[in-house]
Amino acid sequence: MRFSRLAVAVAAASTLAAPAFAQTVLKIGYATAPTSHYGVGSTVFCEEVEKGTAGRYKCQQFPNSALGGEREQIEAVQIGTQDLVNTSTGPVGNFVPEVKIVDIPFLFRDYDHARKVMDGPIGQDILAKFPSKGLIALGWTENGFRHMTNSKRDIVKPEDAKGLKMRTMENKVHMDGYRTFGILPTPMAFPELFGALQQGTVDGQENPIPVILSAKFAQVQKHLSLTGHVYSPALLLLSPRVWNKLSDADKKVFTEAAHKASIAQRKKVNEDESNGIAQLEKDGMKVTKTVDGNAFREALKPAYVGYAKEFGADNIKKIADMK
Repeated sequence: MRFSRLAVAVAAASTLAAPAFAQTVLKIGYATAPTSHYGVGSTVFCEEVEKGTAGRYKCQQFPNSALGGEREQIEAVQIGTQDLVNTSTGPVGNFVPEVKIVDIPFLFRDYDHARKVMDGPIGQDILAKFPSKGLIALGWTENGFRHMTNSKRDIVKPEDAKGLKMRTMENKVHMDGYRTFGILPTPMAFPELFGALQQGTVDGQENPIPVILSAKFAQVQKHLSLTGHVYSPALLLLSPRVWNKLSDADKKVFTEAAHKASIAQRKKVNEDESNGIAQLEKDGMKVTKTVDGNAFREALKPAYVGYAKEFGADNIKKIADMK
């Protein structure tokens, strides 16, 4: 009898204590494999959030576009049916137009330049535009410099790309630029891409080395040209539905977790850039390492006239001149 009373007391105490340990599980999605740069950044974010909130918040990860393409996931985060997405900026300009400026081809010299811009006042001002569009941008992560692959030929100068049907993201800034190279841009959601390359629906695609590696594009593409034509930042986006429920202390935890995720994701990009080209060659790709960057920049001049009208020549110059 004494034992039963004790059991009832313990059960009652547990019931009373339960709310203090209530756990919220957040769904976070991304386009690539768990071992990719997106997987690395998302895992660090999730670990830091769980640690910083003493387990009150934890994540369930959905890699490999399990929750849909990036545009679909951003929409889901915006309406609150998905909590988080770690996404390239490719489709983000459709939601927050101010982001499009960082998608301009040949705008960034190298990783050091790009990261300084994203972490400095220009990048931070762009992040501040998100709440009014129904999204919370916790911070910049990274996708990397984009390179061209195709099944037909080596690309050294713009003429070599002429007539190639190239899958692009749903991004007008990219597509306008690629048309000046003579490419036939074909927007397509990332989950459909491998099959389209396999079947020859498109000749090629363009993505950073970490994506080309993790998506195993070497199985369906013969030629890789290190064009580095666009720097592709990425973002950790959170649903306002979640953000608005957080205490100030928890908001700080989430923001700091995003910062640590960014460091980890960039580190993985660096590692993939260092080791990935040799791996892709081993996997059978022919890699063109010397590309005529000046010829590509020259070909892009007509597109830059349009970019200057859309974004302001001074704003573009401010990014280009960042030291």
